[in-house]
Amino acid sequence: MPDITPGKPERHEDEAEVLGAQSVPGGEADPDDVPGRTEPAPPPSRRAARRGTAPDGESAGQRSPFLSWLREIATVVVIAVVLSFLIKTFLFRAFYIPSESMVNTLDVNDRIFVNLLVPQPFALQHGDVVVFKDSQGWLPATQKATPGPFSWVQDALVFVGLLPDETNQHLVKRVIGLPGDHVTCCDSSARVSINGTVLNETYINPAQVPEAKPFDVVVPQGKIWVMGDNRNNSADSREHTAVNGGFINISDVEGKATVIAWPINRWQIIDNHSDVFRDVPAPSPQNTSSPTAPAGK
Repeated sequence: MPDITPGKPERHEDEAEVLGAQSVPGGEADPDDVPGRTEPAPPPSRRAARRGTAPDGESAGQRSPFLSWLREIATVVVIAVVLSFLIKTFLFRAFYIPSESMVNTLDVNDRIFVNLLVPQPFALQHGDVVVFKDSQGWLPATQKATPGPFSWVQDALVFVGLLPDETNQHLVKRVIGLPGDHVTCCDSSARVSINGTVLNETYINPAQVPEAKPFDVVVPQGKIWVMGDNRNNSADSREHTAVNGGFINISDVEGKATVIAWPINRWQIIDNHSDVFRDVPAPSPQNTSSPTAPAGK
């Protein structure tokens, strides 16, 4: 028979196990430490707060697929605009051909892309078709059109390079004479000569026999002599000798016409016909030594 201490309650084994589990020196036991006891799962809202997600377990993008789609479209548009602007500023620019001066190489209403890396850092060459600013006043003054209600759309397309810029007057011609070249016309067949070499210009409009318009010039440094492929319908260097000797400042050259981009049936690379100028000798050192080589009559 077990001993029972007077005044002390009887101690049962199962009670001792529970009390032993709860007894923590210096304080009360943590209910979580009770063997065999598991904490009840937190409510859905508490689980969501721990993960930092929406109560239904879906992200904001999943909850709004339309907003996600808009965000992606906006990103693509911004990237496209930035790339177009950079290409237009540093690589290529679009121009529109309004006249017949370069037929058959360029037709009226052609859209061309101009390589802005010419004449810097890449130098001009004989036969290059170039677009240049009309700083010499070759073209008659034009009045600015009154902007319409949707002119901002056109301005935006011009800004990114998808439409040609018509705010400034430009011309397009072929480079015949480079700095120092002695360019003359004409022989018995109305042909042009450079540094004593007669040119067989295969790019000239074959529909018309070029008229003989005599000239004899030495191209000064920093300038070029230009002529249109449609010789009888081109007001080029020959027609403007009273202004700057008929020469174009290289600094006014916007770039080299490289590709016909529109219309689709006209897609092609614009040839500079280097074979025509293959046998042209280098200019005389006397002509290239001075930055202001004299022009002949």
